[in-house]
Amino acid sequence: MTAYPVNMKTHPEVAAFFDAATNTISYVVKDPASDACAIIDSVMDIDYAAARITYDHADALIAYVQSRSLTLEWIIETHVHADHLSAAPYIQQKLGGKIGIGSKIMVVQDTFGKVFNEGTEFQRDGSQFDALFEDGDTYQIGTMQAVAIYTPGHTPACMVHVIGDAAFVGDTLFMPDAGSARADFPGGDAATLYDSIQKVLALPDAMRLFMCHDYGPNGRDIQWETTVGAEKAHNIHVGAGKTKADFVKFRTERDATLAMPKLIIPSLQVNMRAGQLPKDADGNTVLKVPVNGL
Repeated sequence: MTAYPVNMKTHPEVAAFFDAATNTISYVVKDPASDACAIIDSVMDIDYAAARITYDHADALIAYVQSRSLTLEWIIETHVHADHLSAAPYIQQKLGGKIGIGSKIMVVQDTFGKVFNEGTEFQRDGSQFDALFEDGDTYQIGTMQAVAIYTPGHTPACMVHVIGDAAFVGDTLFMPDAGSARADFPGGDAATLYDSIQKVLALPDAMRLFMCHDYGPNGRDIQWETTVGAEKAHNIHVGAGKTKADFVKFRTERDATLAMPKLIIPSLQVNMRAGQLPKDADGNTVLKVPVNGL
């Protein structure tokens, strides 16, 4: 297994912002030695039935960064989300910073470019993003080195971002009592997801893990932070010695019972464009609904 550069002596300041409408947690991650920061997995608000976009969640992130006089250097997407819309370009317009995602975004763009019949004007080369990360790529947030770890399975383009003693796992893992995310989207695969989770569990036991989603299973309060050690010991899907065969059987059977996320249609169209809203030939903002396309 690849050895990734990890510095457990660096302890970034992490501020979490929970979006109740989509059960998403966004993060502002600050370098303790400077004013530099990154935003991870932002949310743009949508009232899908009314076809109305607003920015309350993004504005809260922006206000936090501005109130602390921070410099936004990166806007990170852990993957192309199917359950919420990214606010990356809105935040970039207000605060600057570079938008980054895994290089396998091109696979996602090719797959869903066909589903949504986007035509040749939709670029499928990842050029909507400022940076495309390969497995093991590093980047700087002030004095902190961050590393991107390729973790496919939930989607083909998922990455976990490790920044000092904090790892932002996207949908690769959930809290120990929630287990793992589905692996049945186009390009997803349960066996591949299991292998990706092992990459995360190979990090130091004390590594802080920050979730992208939490749904409060069994009525508990929403949580978003745990550790590698806790996941190894207690994760209901992959912890305590559960085998790959166990995981694949459970995940495959479970996924067959799950409904599509409520916002998958708008989310994919927007997020594969780095958060830009699609437009028709006349320049009007539109979203397509491909009937029986997913």
